[in-house]
Amino acid sequence: MTASLHVALSAGDIARFGPDPAAAFAANLQAVRTRIAAACARCGRATDDVRLLPVTKTVPAHVLKLAYQAGISDFGENKLQEARDKQAELSDLPIRWSIIGHLQTNKVKYLVRLATEFHALDSIRLAEELNRRLDALDRNLDVFVQVNTSGEASKYGLHPDDLIAFAKRLPDYPRLRPRGLMTLAVFSGDTERVRSCFRLLRTLREEAMEVHSGLSSLSMGMSGDYEIAIEEGADVVRVGQAIFGPRPTGAELYWPGAAPA
Repeated sequence: MTASLHVALSAGDIARFGPDPAAAFAANLQAVRTRIAAACARCGRATDDVRLLPVTKTVPAHVLKLAYQAGISDFGENKLQEARDKQAELSDLPIRWSIIGHLQTNKVKYLVRLATEFHALDSIRLAEELNRRLDALDRNLDVFVQVNTSGEASKYGLHPDDLIAFAKRLPDYPRLRPRGLMTLAVFSGDTERVRSCFRLLRTLREEAMEVHSGLSSLSMGMSGDYEIAIEEGADVVRVGQAIFGPRPTGAELYWPGAAPA
């Protein structure tokens, strides 16, 4: 059992997370896991086949100590600067950091020092810089290739037609360990439109694996659509608000093209 941590909560923390955030996070985490299990049962999958990646963006570092106490040790962050600040404050805890948002090449030098996983590889230039920086540190990095399956110009990721050519280049960067594909579905209340994005990524995975066997996992699904993603084959779901509650900032700050809540 994780040791109890003393954290001083401000009035703002209590207003946002409640008087006992650790208990709230633990309850929410269990609720999400229950829904993951139910989604897996509906499509005949084993619950252990799906990995939950809690997304901690906008949750302050001192509050994340309580998330750790609640049993969360994998943190997903969109903005690298936010991840860097939190990692510095939480360096005494054995936390694994995943960067899941778009990355500019001039920020690679920071990512390679803190992340164990990167979910948004979307260009050869970025692959080259990651490989160069990782080689200098004599370390490797798990990566997911991001694909724009919604066709929205506001979203990052490779065009589906460019994926195979990109996958053929990945062996040129031996410090990168390809683990699969990642996508963001369209932000819509139309379930079939959302589902079509996940289905497309699953189809692309089958094609990409003929070129690179490492591209076997699918990172797709967030708080609003992770159950649909699981039904369509997600291996990793990135869930934030269902665990940590609504964010004080709009989703468009982190996800280009996001519809208002």
